[in-house]
Amino acid sequence: MTSSDTRPVPRRLPSGVHEAVRPGCALLRLETTASREGVLDGAWWPRSRDMGAELPALLSALVAHLGPVARVGLDTAAWEGLPTRILVDDRVVHIDSFPVGDDTVLITRGDRDIFSLLVVPPDAAPDAARTAMAQAVLADNISQAEQILIDTGSGRDSSG
Repeated sequence: MTSSDTRPVPRRLPSGVHEAVRPGCALLRLETTASREGVLDGAWWPRSRDMGAELPALLSALVAHLGPVARVGLDTAAWEGLPTRILVDDRVVHIDSFPVGDDTVLITRGDRDIFSLLVVPPDAAPDAARTAMAQAVLADNISQAEQILIDTGSGRDSSG
């Protein structure tokens, strides 16, 4: 069998990836086109709701891909242990409270370059989380974060 006979294997996260990721790692997907025409620029699947523990890994990953990050905006009512600022690569990143809900985090690079990331709930089922993350990074995505979580079944159960 030659290499031309083999089909490319889709690169997906394995089923147990969320449980297997060690502390200090971020499960993050970013849109791969420079156009940034979709509603969201990426997706993040934190391991817990403790932002003091989760933000350093997210910000380190973002700095590696986007360069210096100035601010993070999230809904303080939705998260535990939220600091007002955090140090990443010897730079202070300010944490702002926005009423964006627990399904979105806003990342500011420079003065006005804002990236909007879908936040998949930590307890989401792996298949639903992967589907939500894939939807969020589509260049032509027109769905808001909350709708993606509803459509993929990865959001919180609203019944109770």
